[in-house]
Amino acid sequence: MLMAFVVIYSLYVLISLYVSVMQIGFINRAKKQEAILLSPVGFYKAGNYSVAKEKLSLVKTFVDYIVFIAWLGFGIKWLESLFITQDEAFMNVAIVMSFVLINSLISFPFDYYEKFVIDAEFGFNKSSLKLFLKDTFISLVVTLVLGSFLVWGIYEIMTTFSLWWLWSFLFIFTFVILINMFYPTFRAMFFDKLTPLQDETLNEKITQLMQKTGFVSDGIFISDASKRDSRLNAYFGGLGKTKRVVLFDTLLEKLSTNELLAVLGHELGHFAHGDIYKNIALVGGMLFGMFALFGNLPQEIFLELGIAPTPYATMILLMLFMPVLGFIMMPLMGIVSRHNEYEADKMGSELVGNAGEIELANALQKLVEENKSFPLSHPLYIFFHYTHPPVLERLKALGVDLKSVDEKEAMQGSCEANID
Repeated sequence: MLMAFVVIYSLYVLISLYVSVMQIGFINRAKKQEAILLSPVGFYKAGNYSVAKEKLSLVKTFVDYIVFIAWLGFGIKWLESLFITQDEAFMNVAIVMSFVLINSLISFPFDYYEKFVIDAEFGFNKSSLKLFLKDTFISLVVTLVLGSFLVWGIYEIMTTFSLWWLWSFLFIFTFVILINMFYPTFRAMFFDKLTPLQDETLNEKITQLMQKTGFVSDGIFISDASKRDSRLNAYFGGLGKTKRVVLFDTLLEKLSTNELLAVLGHELGHFAHGDIYKNIALVGGMLFGMFALFGNLPQEIFLELGIAPTPYATMILLMLFMPVLGFIMMPLMGIVSRHNEYEADKMGSELVGNAGEIELANALQKLVEENKSFPLSHPLYIFFHYTHPPVLERLKALGVDLKSVDEKEAMQGSCEANID
């Protein structure tokens, strides 16, 4: 039985590597062709950025596979030997959180390389090493604290109820809902500084936009995201009365008022269609499947691993195989999400009013330019990884004449070349 799980994980790794290799080859060929949406210089740079990130993902996937084999081969038994105590609850929490800590330390070099090598090379990183280490430390501490509580809760459930996997699912799913409710507040406590929007005119326009869909917000805030990154973004966070509108300061700098309203209109489209709740339901379905599967593992798996069927062993196995289950679910979630994005685009352009499609299209083009998003991808990569439709398809759905856009970008690229 254990061999079957190893084979499944190995297939997941092989498919992931294959999709990444296909994506790298596709982009390396495409970036040398005629530029789309971006200037020729920007198009080539965006392609290089995508390839650099995908190559890092390739290495990380391979390292994760080695780590996976190591955990099954000797890692879990090694952790057992470190924590021998009569307090089973403490031992379970200590072993599982040590597992999480070690995996975090293994991931740290990749996070550092992406931030200070790749992002720095392409002009995204604005964070200092001190701030990066501070963010990493805070994230790790919060993970260990909240994780310890969750592990303790699951341990208590597993040792109390026969249908522990069902109650554990409900426990974790409740936690997921709470995180969604308080995410903006939680993030503001430890990371981004949020300040109320001071522009009264913009504030009034955003409020009017929200009123059209019945969206009641706890406030409109500006995040000082530029101290870490130059990318553009905005999000509506929270559920119920905790909802907040958060705009990155970088977004305010780069988009016009109407373009910004079109982006927010898109997000309001998600709210009006209940997409947040649909996504939570999809996550709930995936969690239910995970707990149902690992709540009924055959005992022979533990025998083959040479460990007892303890709560901590079950939780570690669940976390080890979570990427596989997520990868299996991703295509389905991607199909649903991409459909929702089209609908949100449609409603967002309608909410803005006259020329709403043009304003949203202009905003999407600026997001592509500023975030160096390569506009083309291999179909397999889209199938397995894209939660949003390719930007070209979104622009087509908005009725944008891509030919005229490309001509404009080509002219800009010519000007860039002359300036250089």
